[in-house]
Amino acid sequence: MNPASLTSFFKKKGVGLAVVVAGVLLVGWWGWSRLSDTGPGDGFASGNGRIEATEIDISTKLPGRINEIKVVEGDFVTKDQPLATMQVDTLDAQRAEAEAGRQQAEHGASAAEAQVTLRQSDVAAAKALVAQREAEVDAARRRLARSQTLAAEGAASAQELDDDRARMRGTEAALAATQAQVAAAEAAVLAAQAQVVGARSSVDAATATIARIEADLRDSALKSPRDGRVQFRVAQPGEVLPAGGRVLNVIDLSDVYMTFFLPNEVAGKVAIGTEVRIVLDAAPDVPIPATVSFVASQAQFTPKAVETSSERQKLMFRVKAQIAPDLLRKHLNQVKTGLPGVAWVKLDRNEPWPASLSTPLAK
Repeated sequence: MNPASLTSFFKKKGVGLAVVVAGVLLVGWWGWSRLSDTGPGDGFASGNGRIEATEIDISTKLPGRINEIKVVEGDFVTKDQPLATMQVDTLDAQRAEAEAGRQQAEHGASAAEAQVTLRQSDVAAAKALVAQREAEVDAARRRLARSQTLAAEGAASAQELDDDRARMRGTEAALAATQAQVAAAEAAVLAAQAQVVGARSSVDAATATIARIEADLRDSALKSPRDGRVQFRVAQPGEVLPAGGRVLNVIDLSDVYMTFFLPNEVAGKVAIGTEVRIVLDAAPDVPIPATVSFVASQAQFTPKAVETSSERQKLMFRVKAQIAPDLLRKHLNQVKTGLPGVAWVKLDRNEPWPASLSTPLAK
């Protein structure tokens, strides 16, 4: 074969090879388009989102220095489990001072009650003296009456009459003074009783102060309010924090959900309790069952005033898909927040889930 014929042969082969390659690519594209996953169908809608959970900041109630942190990041914690402690030297001193004050107030109350008893005895003595003075006044009155009768008959001298009259006035004055002593003693009883009330109030105030300090001591032991997992430590032992200073961040593993967005025409069909399948990028073969627990009442990512239908089509509503707490408890070690994925929502209750979204976790 001469060079010219050889050149012509390769040119023809090149054209044929290009045609073959083009045909293969066309067939491959057609097969991919036919076999690729185009979604479950019209009875379903989807939105992108990330796994989230309720976060709880473990913070100080009072300013102070961190004494100890008992957990590390990633630890699982239970409700009321101690997570950290604060230095409480000052609170211990305040409690000791308050207890001493309460003892002093209790002694004062006892002394005031003794004063009440003493004043009541003074009242009793004064009343007995009043009875004695009344008897003396009665005797003096009778004696004066006899003296007046005898003086009128000339059987008694005027001096005796004057003496009896003076004795009568003296006993009446003594009676009045004794009655005043009774009133003073009764007033002293009331004053002593008021002192008892004040002393008892001081005891109650000291007791309340001790209770407040003990509450502060309990709050100095930072505990987990729920079951969860420590996400990160914000502070370290030895640091001085103000009131409300963050020490730890805990996520509640019983409250895990995905937030995603759906357009206006789809969100209007979604009801609370609608079934959802969450497909995570990290585990695309294990759809996670969930239910719609929230649909926003106001749209986002749109102008404040919507006038036209084209603008209404841009409305996006926030939706939350909640994962069942029972399912979460079975897979605590696998629960991680921040993972991206897709939430598929079943709009038609009668439509069965396709095989790609069927999951044994829903059983």
